[in-house]
Amino acid sequence: MTTHRELRECMGCGLFQVVPELGPDMRSSCLRCGTLLRRTRRDPLDRGLALNVAALVLYIMVWTAMLMKVSTAGIVHETTLVSGPLELVRQGLWPLALAVAFTTGLAPLGKFAGAIYVLVGLKLHTPPPNLRGVFLFARKIATWSMLEVLLLGVFVAYTKLGDLVQMDIGPAVYALGLLTVVVVWADTVLEPDAVWEAIERTGQTHAPMAESRPLVFRPGIVACEACGLVSIPAGHAGRCPRCGSALHARKPDSLNRTWAFVIAGAILYIPANYYPVLTVIQAGAGAPSTILGGVEELLASEMYPLALLVFFASILVPVFKLIGLAVMLMATMLVTTEAGASVLLPQRTRLYYVVAWIGRWSMVDIFMESLLGALVQFGAVATIEPGVGAVAFCAVVLVTIIAAEAFDPRLMWDAAGRNAHHPFALRPRPSMARAAFGHRT
Repeated sequence: MTTHRELRECMGCGLFQVVPELGPDMRSSCLRCGTLLRRTRRDPLDRGLALNVAALVLYIMVWTAMLMKVSTAGIVHETTLVSGPLELVRQGLWPLALAVAFTTGLAPLGKFAGAIYVLVGLKLHTPPPNLRGVFLFARKIATWSMLEVLLLGVFVAYTKLGDLVQMDIGPAVYALGLLTVVVVWADTVLEPDAVWEAIERTGQTHAPMAESRPLVFRPGIVACEACGLVSIPAGHAGRCPRCGSALHARKPDSLNRTWAFVIAGAILYIPANYYPVLTVIQAGAGAPSTILGGVEELLASEMYPLALLVFFASILVPVFKLIGLAVMLMATMLVTTEAGASVLLPQRTRLYYVVAWIGRWSMVDIFMESLLGALVQFGAVATIEPGVGAVAFCAVVLVTIIAAEAFDPRLMWDAAGRNAHHPFALRPRPSMARAAFGHRT
């Protein structure tokens, strides 16, 4: 099916432009910064439903089947994925257990179940209630689903334990590998805009929808950050008439909130590197290890690829996120000069999306420590215990993710637009409605 022409706001730079009619497997990008405006897929609802059902089945296998079997000195220990959070609770690290359970269990379950509820409901003659609310919830909680990071954590844990105990991989690991592929496939196939339009056709919208949509910018129109619909907030109590989300021209108090989270992340990064994240005790001897100490141990064991991976995920990525967000905040708050902003604004926008995506991969260290603590509990023979530094490091990762979500990259373009001599200076807004081009993928 071919989509209709529609006015959209780029969430990367704030430019309003018309997305042309798109056929299957086409995309439309912002003319100014290159941010994706819309991507279409062939049969997105049916294929999305099939893949989400498959993902839910594999998810159940991952959480119920045996993950790994470890043995040493004649002692055998089998674990499932739930063993990690339970062991963390037993050791008094319940905040860490809650974070692991939420990002690997509750968030993926909410994502899969919500998508299935909506996609099945759209196929029924009488759709079930609150399709828009469930889909909105599924989209928001998907940010915290980190199964692909968990798979990498399992790999790191397996490699690190090779010289300590004998290990056998269980069916849950294979199911997790297949689940990661299915999840990526499902995210690629499912087209959120097509789902919102299908929900709109059922009549389950927050408010009555206008028969015609604006194709030219009008003063006062705002784009919904959740579903992309362009509307006038005054007409429906400041909420999106389609999904019911609160409408704002820009994210409320974005700069102050982002600064608060960045500063909190920088402060937490100090105890995260000072206090031990892991203690390995073998034959009654052992010592606590910090993040950097763990990298040094891997280098001493000549596990160079694994040391590089841990160094990148646990040290470079958090620092990169904090510095990247601070640079974007400073560029937004300071007076933008004509010399630098015309070249760097598109790059800063791309930097924002890189920062928003890469931060989740720092959780690989947390998942690894959770698995190691659950797998190696052999008393005086061999024991691994996560430390309080892991709690601080987990807080750093989560806080920086929230900081990236709080930042609005459109503010950088607004700041440049306030410079009258700048190429991106604000012009009369009606002239900003421009056509975007579709490209086959």
